Amino acid sequence: MNPLFSALPPTIFDVMSGLARKHGAINLGQGFPDAPGPEFVRRAAAEAVMHGLNQYPPMAGIPDLRQAVAGHYGRRQNLELDWEREVIITSGATEALAASFLALLSPGDEAILFQPLYDSYAPMVRLAGAKAVLARLEPPHFRFDRFMIEALITPKTKVIALNNPLNPAAVVYGAEDLTLLAGICVAHDLICVCDEVWEEVVFDGARHLPLIAMPGMRDRAVKIGSAGKMFGLTGWKVGFICAAPPLLSVILKAHQFLTFTTPPNLQAAVAEGLNNPGDWFETMPAELQRSRDRLTAALTSEGFEVLPSAGTYFLNIDLAASGVKEPDRDFALRAVAEHGVASIPVSAFYEENPVTNILRLCFAKSDEVLDEGARRLAKARG
Repeated sequence: MNPLFSALPPTIFDVMSGLARKHGAINLGQGFPDAPGPEFVRRAAAEAVMHGLNQYPPMAGIPDLRQAVAGHYGRRQNLELDWEREVIITSGATEALAASFLALLSPGDEAILFQPLYDSYAPMVRLAGAKAVLARLEPPHFRFDRFMIEALITPKTKVIALNNPLNPAAVVYGAEDLTLLAGICVAHDLICVCDEVWEEVVFDGARHLPLIAMPGMRDRAVKIGSAGKMFGLTGWKVGFICAAPPLLSVILKAHQFLTFTTPPNLQAAVAEGLNNPGDWFETMPAELQRSRDRLTAALTSEGFEVLPSAGTYFLNIDLAASGVKEPDRDFALRAVAEHGVASIPVSAFYEENPVTNILRLCFAKSDEVLDEGARRLAKARG
């Protein structure tokens, strides 16, 4: 058995969702919406199953979807992408991340990862034989700076991974942060793996800025997106990778031996969604923003200190500032077992020196669930 995996505990998402099922709890933990996703995209998938291709599609993805991805990013982010040489389709963003790390890292290399971090990053870096070098971001702003990053760079550093917007912190990094990071990557000849799955879920009139568009990054950024997050269809697991041909050609070879391809009917439906979205990319974040504000107001009225949420499905509570003396994990476990509300302790997103006073909540839920969740959390606080 590979000790890299046999020693790993179950993910906090599985633990908390399992406890939510066991206790019949409201689940504000795992990040999936209550809404079923846009009907026109789901109907396109059903039509493709009944009347479209159901055999192996091309390894890099069906042309219609690769063209649609390039077109979407051209319209939404002013990127000029060659769909044939710079776009591939993967089985979700997690597979895209795995293919990128496995392709771009060699044994003995180092990759800088920002904590809090998605739980697949470090294991995939280590599976590639590389070392995960961890930078610690702290609440309430979760910002990085030049000194923090450059203090970790060595001659072995090859990759930096950036999640923007940042799960679980709900931070959206803007031009100043991205220009700083781009300058560091150029100065030190680094590749940045950009996990941008939340790019369409940003609020308050903001617009996502892709790192690949920053000066010097066109040939050294790997941009990863997710149809699951764009359309609220998290179970579909349709992801995209966009990168310059020298990078993408190697990543494609790793993808070949991971999942090889992705269900063609789902690819066809995502292409329809990207090509003909109507007002989805305006109404979807607006509705989520309304839910964010509702949960924020409910929690604030119960005496919780809520941190800003600029994007994603999530907002965070500062437990210590809210009068809770327990660490986040202890509070989360007690809240689900005794008060019937599941959440995610942000300490689970740190491998070392964790922040232990922040609780993540998913607001992509119905009004009734949000209101009752806030009431139950208040009872757990006592």
